[in-house]
Amino acid sequence: MSPRLPRPRVLVLGLVLCLGAGGIAWYALPSHRDEPGPVAIRVDQGGYVSGEHKTAFVMGPRDKLAGTHFEVVDEAGRAVLDGVPGPSTGAWNGAYDTVRPLDLSTLTRSGTYRLRVTGTAKATSPRFAVAPASTLMKGLAADNVRFFQAQRDGADTVPGDLGRRPSHLADRSASVYARPWYNDDGTELTAPLRRTGGPVDVSGGWFDAGDYLKFTHTASYATDELLLAQRELPDTPGLAAEAAHGLSWLDKMWDGRTRTLYAQVGLGAGDKNLHGDHDVWRLPEADDALKVHDGDPDQLVGRRPVFRAHQPGAPISPNLAGRVAAAFALAAQLDATRDPAAARQWLDKAAALYGQADTDHPRPLVTTFPHAFYSEDSWQDDMEFAAAELALAARKLGDGRAEGWHTQAGTWARAYLASGNLGTLDVSDVSALAHADLLRLGPSEPVAADLRRQLASGERRAAKDPFRAGARYTDFDAVPHTFGLVATAALYARATGDHHYDAFAGQQRGWALGANAWGTTFMIGTGEVFPHCPAHQVANLAGSLTGRGALLRGAVVNGPNGAKKLSGDNDTLDGTRACAAGGAEWKRFDGKGARYVDRVGAWQTVEPADDFTSTALLAFALSAA
Repeated sequence: MSPRLPRPRVLVLGLVLCLGAGGIAWYALPSHRDEPGPVAIRVDQGGYVSGEHKTAFVMGPRDKLAGTHFEVVDEAGRAVLDGVPGPSTGAWNGAYDTVRPLDLSTLTRSGTYRLRVTGTAKATSPRFAVAPASTLMKGLAADNVRFFQAQRDGADTVPGDLGRRPSHLADRSASVYARPWYNDDGTELTAPLRRTGGPVDVSGGWFDAGDYLKFTHTASYATDELLLAQRELPDTPGLAAEAAHGLSWLDKMWDGRTRTLYAQVGLGAGDKNLHGDHDVWRLPEADDALKVHDGDPDQLVGRRPVFRAHQPGAPISPNLAGRVAAAFALAAQLDATRDPAAARQWLDKAAALYGQADTDHPRPLVTTFPHAFYSEDSWQDDMEFAAAELALAARKLGDGRAEGWHTQAGTWARAYLASGNLGTLDVSDVSALAHADLLRLGPSEPVAADLRRQLASGERRAAKDPFRAGARYTDFDAVPHTFGLVATAALYARATGDHHYDAFAGQQRGWALGANAWGTTFMIGTGEVFPHCPAHQVANLAGSLTGRGALLRGAVVNGPNGAKKLSGDNDTLDGTRACAAGGAEWKRFDGKGARYVDRVGAWQTVEPADDFTSTALLAFALSAA
């Protein structure tokens, strides 16, 4: 995945400190060791499901772990389970040359617990819960919804913990610009921008990540996953309203009258004379206060441009057409019983978009401007996804086109399998979502086999990893890929009745929520140890820097990344509140070429994003249901 916040041109080299109103403070990582020395316990701080296979880990020097025992204690300090660590799963780094699993599977009683290691080493874990899936997962999913509420743009904001206010009200009458052209790495415009039309109303929606850009590519992916989660777990607090918020914005981005799909609101990167969104660190409502005119450097910060995905009436890049059509078709499914008239309107919009997809000459695919922000190679999966959702919606509404769309979904599934661009669930590959709903329409062994392919690749990788991680943590999007595997395992089990990957899914969820080398969850507000200093403007300027108080709760960050991708990157924009937590402590836990930094400038590890969080939300909803 390409970076969300490219290296800014306006820099201030800051100290790795947290700067509050009262001055400078250092916030260290919470420590759970009873004595000095590199021995640590890693648990799923999001909680273990009562009846599932449960694994924690202890890491340290081989000699220190040779004679250890473990016990689980409840809130009163009573031991409720004891045992010995299992055989080593491998070395992590020089200091932690042994990682040993702790099997907690027989712990099924609901409650809050800690793990203790005794004997030749001593350590204590953070707290963790054991509870039924519905209890744990619904709470986690509800926190993810809170993140999307904090990401809202436009007039209909939710104040929440961060005191959000209406923003970018000028998007109600945005000017349309011709496609911007960038240099090869997408960091600077190579030609002047040209205004071609407008005004159009593109207000509302969600900020994409830690910035304030709005992309149809990512918003449709997130909306699809929120609608799927709503289908599975409809009573999740706030979920229906948030899915509707995303859907409403997508509806604005599709102009059915002129048959135009808009791709983006805001300028991602400018040039030396024209600022883009990534050049200024501020609260979003500050943009509304700018008094700008043509020629001002901040002209397109105060009056944001909108860019089309294509010329009006022309074929649409099939990745965009497919995933937006899928959102409209999912809306039709959810409305089919309670509001059939509205459902038919959604179905007609979905069919129009799907029918306008450019499936003859789809290169280059349109994602964002610049394309480097979100590169994409596959599109047949998006078309399969749209066709499957259209067929399911048509069946619910008694529409005669259902079987035709079912057949087309199968055709696109075969095209995807033959494409050579096979991936796993994330913002660039929706094949798992498409396959699962194609299987709802009828059996297809090749499609089921491809779901197994996605899970088996993660399972093979996990078998070689000391913490049983199924994703590559030396590349971008390790955490969302992990949640994608969790969601895919649940989709596969639901579609086929085969629960072979259930334990693997539990391991992956545990890794993302604390049972990893760094001992942190990668979801803000979850557990005792979580990111304190996200690369997110609202959280940084209006929220807490200490991990307590006003948090961007429920936000999922990238997590560990390749160490070389973080080398020497201490840069932040003017106006950023300096914040770093546990720098020296995290460094001790880096290994296998991976690094994790909880510092506001480290967008490579702690920038949250809509697609990250929607994938986690879907994984939790499927696990709960």
